[in-house]
Order: sequence, then structure tokens, then C-alpha cells
Amino acid sequence: VQLQASGGGLVQPGGSLRLSCGASGIIRSIESMGWYRQAPGKQRELVATIRTGRSNYADSVKGRFTISRDNAMNTVYLQMNSLKPEDTAVYYCNAYGRFTDYWGQGTLVTVSS
Repeated sequence: VQLQASGGGLVQPGGSLRLSCGASGIIRSIESMGWYRQAPGKQRELVATIRTGRSNYADSVKGRFTISRDNAMNTVYLQMNSLKPEDTAVYYCNAYGRFTDYWGQGTLVTVSS
């Protein structure tokens, strides 16, 4: 499975961004997809995941971020609203299936005025 993420950039506090991640390869092996992030000097942390009929969010993004998946396009999205400076990080797309984690290359999100 190969993952290609896009959509990062610079945004002011309170603004919005939408991240996209397209998957290719053995798609039928994917059980769940999601987003993680890593801020400078910090460990990588879960942001949101989605599997059939169920999504999961970190407490820090609940009510502000929405994860969705287009199965026909093999794409997962992360709509990020009301962004805060503490959301600044490299965001990584993840897919999990058959006991294996797959990672995209990361896309930088910077929230700053």
C-alpha cells in the first residue's frame, strides 16, 4: 500500500485546511485509515482514524476536525476547522491492515498569524 498526502500549508489561527490522502496498491487489505501528527520535539500522536462505520478522534481535536473516507476513490480526508497554533505539526496519513502499518510522507501544517 502506498499513501500520498497533500493539503498542508500555512493558515492563520481560526482558519481551516483540508488534508487528503490517496491510497494505491493492495487496497482491499486496508482495515482502517487515519491521520497522525508530530510537532517539533514531540512524539507522533493520533489525530483521527476511520474504519467502516466508526471514527475516532483525539480529545484535542474533537469538535474541530472531521475525518472522512471515499472508498471509491481510496482517499481519506481530514477537514480541520478552528485551527490553533498548537495544531502546528507534520501530519502523516496512515493505513492499517493485515497487522501492518503503512505511512505517507507527511504534510506540514503551520498555524500562525
